[in-house]
Amino acid sequence: MRLEQDIRVINKLGVHTRAASKLVKLCSQFDCSIQISNGKRQADAKSIMSVMMLAACQGTELKMVVEGEDAAEAIRQITDLFESCFEERE
Repeated sequence: MRLEQDIRVINKLGVHTRAASKLVKLCSQFDCSIQISNGKRQADAKSIMSVMMLAACQGTELKMVVEGEDAAEAIRQITDLFESCFEERE
Protein backbone atom coordinates (compact mmCIF):
# COMPACT_ATOMS: atom_id res chain seq x y z
CA MET A 1 0.00 0.00 0.00
CA ARG A 2 1.27 3.48 -0.90
CA LEU A 3 -0.19 6.52 0.84
CA GLU A 4 0.65 10.21 0.58
CA GLN A 5 -0.26 13.02 2.94
CA ASP A 6 0.65 16.67 3.36
CA ILE A 7 1.44 17.89 6.84
CA ARG A 8 2.33 21.31 8.25
CA VAL A 9 4.90 21.93 10.97
CA ILE A 10 2.95 23.88 13.60
CA ASN A 11 5.22 23.95 16.63
CA LYS A 12 7.26 27.12 17.20
CA LEU A 13 10.65 25.43 17.15
CA GLY A 14 9.99 23.40 14.00
CA VAL A 15 11.56 19.98 13.56
CA HIS A 16 14.54 20.69 15.80
CA THR A 17 16.83 18.00 17.22
CA ARG A 18 14.50 16.73 19.96
CA ALA A 19 11.46 16.71 17.65
CA ALA A 20 13.42 14.99 14.88
CA SER A 21 14.54 12.35 17.36
CA LYS A 22 10.94 11.66 18.40
CA LEU A 23 9.89 11.44 14.76
CA VAL A 24 12.69 9.01 13.85
CA LYS A 25 12.00 6.87 16.92
CA LEU A 26 8.31 6.64 15.99
CA CYS A 27 8.97 5.94 12.30
CA SER A 28 11.51 3.24 13.13
CA GLN A 29 8.75 1.19 14.78
CA PHE A 30 7.09 0.60 11.39
CA ASP A 31 8.12 -1.84 8.66
CA CYS A 32 6.98 0.50 5.88
CA SER A 33 9.17 2.96 4.01
CA ILE A 34 8.57 6.57 5.12
CA GLN A 35 9.86 9.48 3.05
CA ILE A 36 9.28 13.13 3.95
CA SER A 37 10.00 16.04 1.63
CA ASN A 38 9.73 19.80 1.78
CA GLY A 39 9.63 20.34 -1.97
CA LYS A 40 13.39 20.80 -2.28
CA ARG A 41 14.78 17.96 -0.20
CA GLN A 42 13.67 14.42 0.53
CA ALA A 43 14.43 12.59 3.77
CA ASP A 44 14.25 9.04 5.02
CA ALA A 45 12.12 9.53 8.15
CA LYS A 46 14.06 6.74 9.89
CA SER A 47 17.35 8.68 9.68
CA ILE A 48 17.99 11.53 12.13
CA MET A 49 20.56 13.20 9.86
CA SER A 50 18.24 12.99 6.88
CA VAL A 51 15.33 14.53 8.82
CA MET A 52 17.53 17.32 10.23
CA MET A 53 18.67 18.22 6.70
CA LEU A 54 15.08 19.22 5.85
CA ALA A 55 15.48 22.27 8.12
CA ALA A 56 11.71 22.29 8.63
CA CYS A 57 10.77 25.39 10.61
CA GLN A 58 7.30 26.43 11.80
CA GLY A 59 4.92 26.74 8.85
CA THR A 60 6.85 24.38 6.56
CA GLU A 61 4.60 22.19 4.41
CA LEU A 62 5.88 18.63 4.25
CA LYS A 63 4.76 15.73 2.09
CA MET A 64 4.87 12.19 3.46
CA VAL A 65 5.03 9.18 1.18
CA VAL A 66 4.56 5.93 3.04
CA GLU A 67 4.77 2.48 1.42
CA GLY A 68 4.09 -0.83 3.11
CA GLU A 69 1.48 -2.90 4.89
CA ASP A 70 1.39 -0.68 7.99
CA ALA A 71 1.33 2.60 6.03
CA ALA A 72 -2.09 3.75 7.27
CA GLU A 73 -1.17 3.32 10.94
CA ALA A 74 2.19 5.02 10.36
CA ILE A 75 0.54 8.07 8.80
CA ARG A 76 -2.00 8.24 11.63
CA GLN A 77 0.65 8.17 14.35
CA ILE A 78 3.00 10.58 12.57
CA THR A 79 0.13 13.03 12.02
CA ASP A 80 -0.76 12.77 15.72
CA LEU A 81 2.85 13.53 16.66
CA PHE A 82 2.95 16.66 14.48
CA GLU A 83 -0.46 17.82 15.72
CA SER A 84 0.66 17.40 19.35
CA CYS A 85 3.66 19.69 18.61
CA PHE A 86 5.92 16.71 19.28
CA GLU A 87 4.47 16.47 22.80
CA GLU A 88 6.35 19.59 23.88
CA ARG A 89 5.10 22.64 25.72
CA GLU A 90 5.61 25.83 23.81
